[in-house]
Amino acid sequence: MGLSTHVLDTMHGCPAAGMGVTLSTVTDGAASVVKRFVLNADGRNPDGPLYDNASLKTGQYRLSFEVAAYFKARGVSLPEPAFLEVVHLDFGIAHADQHYHVPLLCTPWSYSTYRGS
Repeated sequence: MGLSTHVLDTMHGCPAAGMGVTLSTVTDGAASVVKRFVLNADGRNPDGPLYDNASLKTGQYRLSFEVAAYFKARGVSLPEPAFLEVVHLDFGIAHADQHYHVPLLCTPWSYSTYRGS
């Protein structure tokens, strides 16, 4: 299945539809953008997996989630600057033949992640 992500808005108890996300590869600390997308109604990439198993390579990756813009668009009053503007998750792919699912659960004030299934 490759690499996938899913975002849940735990403030409102729903998928984070409309949140902007950027996928990058990271080499020697420098990020190179692979793609940018906007989450669908289910809080997922509308095009499906970010990489399939044939395309996924071992290495370092970054998912950048535009948390503040999402919550502002939902009408949440945030301070300037917002506490969480963009959440960057840096993670490694050690076994490109396995599925890596990277979920994000977030509010304007907190987030958590894990390697999902």
